[in-house]
Amino acid sequence: MSGKIKGALLGLIVGDALGVPVEFVDRTGLDKSPVEDMIGFGTFNLPPGSWSDDSSMTLCLTEALVYGYDLNRIAENFVSWMDKAKWTPHGKVFDIGMATAMAVGLLKRGFSAEKSGSSEEGCNGNGSLMRTIPLLWYIKDMDVDARFKIVKEVSSITHAHIRSVLSCFFYLEFARCLYKGLSIKVALGEAIEAFLDKVKREDIKLVELHGFARILMDDFDKLPKEEIESSGYVIHTLEASLWCLMTTDNYKDAVLKAVNLGGDTDTTAAVTGALAGLIYGIEGIPDSWLNQIARLEDIEQLIDQFCEKYDGRRKSTCVGDQPDPEDKT
Repeated sequence: MSGKIKGALLGLIVGDALGVPVEFVDRTGLDKSPVEDMIGFGTFNLPPGSWSDDSSMTLCLTEALVYGYDLNRIAENFVSWMDKAKWTPHGKVFDIGMATAMAVGLLKRGFSAEKSGSSEEGCNGNGSLMRTIPLLWYIKDMDVDARFKIVKEVSSITHAHIRSVLSCFFYLEFARCLYKGLSIKVALGEAIEAFLDKVKREDIKLVELHGFARILMDDFDKLPKEEIESSGYVIHTLEASLWCLMTTDNYKDAVLKAVNLGGDTDTTAAVTGALAGLIYGIEGIPDSWLNQIARLEDIEQLIDQFCEKYDGRRKSTCVGDQPDPEDKT
């Protein structure tokens, strides 16, 4: 399992870093001059290998889960990220979504983690989807109702609208099937079945199901690029990541395809990269990209601690004794 954990988490971070320099660049510009390698500077004028809030919040969640599931600990890590630059590549927060900023602001004012996220329809950005993958290893052996409950709680720290919750739930159901070794097509079919069953039993309004209609199509992967949107809207990110995964056969092509869709490039590539890393493993990520990642040693130490917690193996099978992750800021 440790290989799958490392593949997914590092796959997300590398995808994120690939997209950071061209975030907000439109598709037309990237069609003319596509990203083909790890580059730097660009949108935020940061060196190659710099990752964004997508990875920061994922690492905050990963660190919290090392100690087990505690919603308040997760929320506290998010506050420490925004206030103290915890788990940032260069000691500075340079990218944060509006809904996330509002939610963390409420946490700082004393709101509980259960009440901080907005349930407004307009707050359905991809801010909870982008960081949800570490939950896979905590919930994977639970029954579906327990899985949904946990996913809803963690999404709702920042994004409490049912559309964001369902997007995270679908994504993790799909990832869970991939983790079991199923092919992309079979995994997607099983995820759709679990998703539809849960929506029916939760008595969720049918209008919410309409938003997922294209993902539920048999030939979703046959849609042309022109019909795949890559904005910061959660449904767009979910669709784009699935489409990039389904229309490629390796990690490199999947994340580059995601980046070159333009728009919210870092998040689309991060969400795609986690799934591609889960499928193709750490060995599928180009070494030349991985070796440029900022704070790679710190990240690997945290992942090793996460492996120890969720892999069921002794620490020595990962890398070795590691410092307390609370020491990393």
